[in-house]
Amino acid sequence: FVVYRHLKSLGYIVGRHGIPWSLKTVRSSLMLLEDSSDEKSSSQTVLDASICVQLLKDLHVMEVKPTFEVYLPNSKFRKTSPGDRSFVVYLARGHPLSRFEMAELGRQCEGIPLKIGHVDHGRVSFFSFDKAELPV
Repeated sequence: FVVYRHLKSLGYIVGRHGIPWSLKTVRSSLMLLEDSSDEKSSSQTVLDASICVQLLKDLHVMEVKPTFEVYLPNSKFRKTSPGDRSFVVYLARGHPLSRFEMAELGRQCEGIPLKIGHVDHGRVSFFSFDKAELPV
């Protein structure tokens, strides 16, 4: 909560990662599923198989995932159409991230800058990493 409050005090628009802003998109996907349930055909079997494959792809054993999606302050911001994210925040808890976990977080962010938030005695710090290459 401290990181969320800090970002809001800076004027950013903050949302939970992976949770829709409105129920409009959720309702439309539910209506799509209801419409497809009326038609019992081979396409339903293919749809079920593709859903299972997608669920397995989204399964993460380590459960390292971004926490917040952050948008720049904008007077034209709408929850139904939020626009492009400015950056994504992962809350570091306890141990530092391994190289594998950093790579996994970067993959989940889909090219959007990643910031790692850390709270120490009520002070919020943000870290970000750039790819660095050493000359050979």
